[in-house]
Amino acid sequence: MAAAAEFAAADEAMLFARMHLQVISSGSKGNCALVRAGELRALVDAGLPGPELEERLAQAGLPPPSTDRKTLHHVWVTHGHLDHARSAGKVARSHRALLHCAESLMGNAAIRRCRNLSTLRVGGTQELDGLVVRNVPIPHDAHPTVAFRIEHEGRVAAILTDMGRPDDGVARALADAHVLVLEFNHDLDMLARGPYPATLKKRVSGDSGHLSNEQSAQMLRKLASANLHTLVLAHLSEKNNRPDIAREVAERTLAELGLASRVRVVTASQDAIGENIAV
Repeated sequence: MAAAAEFAAADEAMLFARMHLQVISSGSKGNCALVRAGELRALVDAGLPGPELEERLAQAGLPPPSTDRKTLHHVWVTHGHLDHARSAGKVARSHRALLHCAESLMGNAAIRRCRNLSTLRVGGTQELDGLVVRNVPIPHDAHPTVAFRIEHEGRVAAILTDMGRPDDGVARALADAHVLVLEFNHDLDMLARGPYPATLKKRVSGDSGHLSNEQSAQMLRKLASANLHTLVLAHLSEKNNRPDIAREVAERTLAELGLASRVRVVTASQDAIGENIAV
């Protein structure tokens, strides 16, 4: 009875959650997540082509750009690869949002279209508009690349993709997330047997590439806490992974941690927006 009451209370709290996270796109063709916190709306990455991104944002209920009011308040960029930064400057400019990126990215063709720029101090924390946003440097072959820990009124979402290897320090910095978006990029056997040339296989599986399913499981073991209620499997390779394989690894890991009955597993899509998740 006590356990049932605990879960009922948690469900009720989620119904009235003030922060929500919705993956707009996830994969090598473009990445974007929409964060809502009270009246604030923000994006983490904007990697789809502009018209497609605007169409998906409209599907998610984001108002179209307006000269009368801000429809989007902030855009954060994890790194300069096109599948994350492609439309960042354009969408920030059209929605009159403040674009946050590392100083070294400000000359990026996708970024410099926006004049409303804020320098992101790599490894720093920002407190603005009711959000506490911590960026955490991670190993990847686009320097710098960061993950984000976003907190609002005690609720925490963490977004971690494009990471070459598991890291204890990164896990500590992203701790206590209620919703975790975590890269499950490739299955090692599929990558080895797949169509990529040897040089690309080496890059993907290297320490500055992407997390394999088993490496993601290692990070999940470090990141999962009693707070976690939703795990989003992100940035799955279309050629070197399958949702059922990634999900089996994730669910097995959660079972090992004793969290299988408490944590919902969702797979992010490249081709469609995801559900609006209450953090």
